[in-house]
Amino acid sequence: MTATPKAQAREPQDTRSSVSIALSAWNALFLREAVSRVSAGRAAWLWLLVEPAAHLTILMVLFSTIRHRIMPGFDFALFLAIGVLGYNLFRHSALRSMAAIAANRALFTYRQVKPVDVVLARAFLEGVIQLFVGLIMLAGMSLVGFAELPNDPLTVMLVYTLFWLFGTGVGLMLSVGSTLIPEVGRVANLCFIPLYFLSGVLFSPAMLPPEPRYWLLLNPIAQGLELARAAFSPGYNGVTGLDLGYLTAFAVGSIFFGLALHVRFSRRLLMQ
Repeated sequence: MTATPKAQAREPQDTRSSVSIALSAWNALFLREAVSRVSAGRAAWLWLLVEPAAHLTILMVLFSTIRHRIMPGFDFALFLAIGVLGYNLFRHSALRSMAAIAANRALFTYRQVKPVDVVLARAFLEGVIQLFVGLIMLAGMSLVGFAELPNDPLTVMLVYTLFWLFGTGVGLMLSVGSTLIPEVGRVANLCFIPLYFLSGVLFSPAMLPPEPRYWLLLNPIAQGLELARAAFSPGYNGVTGLDLGYLTAFAVGSIFFGLALHVRFSRRLLMQ
């Protein structure tokens, strides 16, 4: 049967590519997450900045008496800021992505929305938020003389991008694990507490004897923080022989494995 002219004119308008549908869904999910995040409570947007600033201030007060032993020849406030901002970028991306499926389960009634979509949208939003928080904090510190421009800004940006990718990959894996086995989420939250101290946020691995330093630097976050600090100031006396490819391998590997888990358990995630 020959299609009528009206049907022929309407057909191109009703056809959308899968890429266009996915982009529209991601855009809607991102806007929904952004509005929800900044309107979660009274002055929620302000607490996004107050929380890391208070964290950094408390650490500066606690460690002010031993600051010269922690990082001789390097600004103490900047040392802590690089560690806190880098670790928070990884941690928040991972933990908030982990909870994305449970928080957006009602959206799975729409065929266009998949579990992986809500995880990626939340991870991207967290990266944007932490970027602005970091820029505002470093700008404020520079105004009062506690920070300086990085000597190698490209390396700093690359390291922090890898932190975000690594956190996103871990979040993809944990989102599957915590949805299928709720205890995985509880264990993951507990594991991030010792990981904070084992990532070199509060001290330089150069302070440690060779054997403990070797084990500490198996942690890619610790290597990334040392690379970021060395990129800020060429005079930083940190650990030598660090490898940016090590952190890159963990970031790319976690993304790949996390996406593979979502493909493998996509139906079970929708039915949980």
